[in-house]
Amino acid sequence: MAHWLMKSEPETFSYEDLVRDGKTVWDGVRNNQAALYLKAMKVGDEAFFYHSQKGLEVVGIARVVREAFLDPSDPAGRFVAVEVAPVRALKQPVTLAQMKADPKLADMKMFKQFRLSVCPVEPAEWKAILAMAGET
Repeated sequence: MAHWLMKSEPETFSYEDLVRDGKTVWDGVRNNQAALYLKAMKVGDEAFFYHSQKGLEVVGIARVVREAFLDPSDPAGRFVAVEVAPVRALKQPVTLAQMKADPKLADMKMFKQFRLSVCPVEPAEWKAILAMAGET
């Protein structure tokens, strides 16, 4: 199982919205690198749900329930979407400042390609963030 980080602006679609809806199509991704990451996702992979723009924190975990398919919001048919469902909210959110302060997370893709809405998370990074959330 691979791990990911998916960003969403909470005013547009929050983790609470995902919980309310039960699942969602993760569409609208128009960056080629992020689209490659979506194509690499497999059913069962888990992703941190990160509130961007406002909050700047990992707030929950989602699971991929449908692998890449043509993005219905892309009229050109070039990009893909996946479907995700909620797993659980974190016991306590993990802020961007906390993650940046942890040397174990210094090489996170999120920090190297900050504008990407989807990026992979290494197993040690996943464990470190869970520990920060009080989930160990």
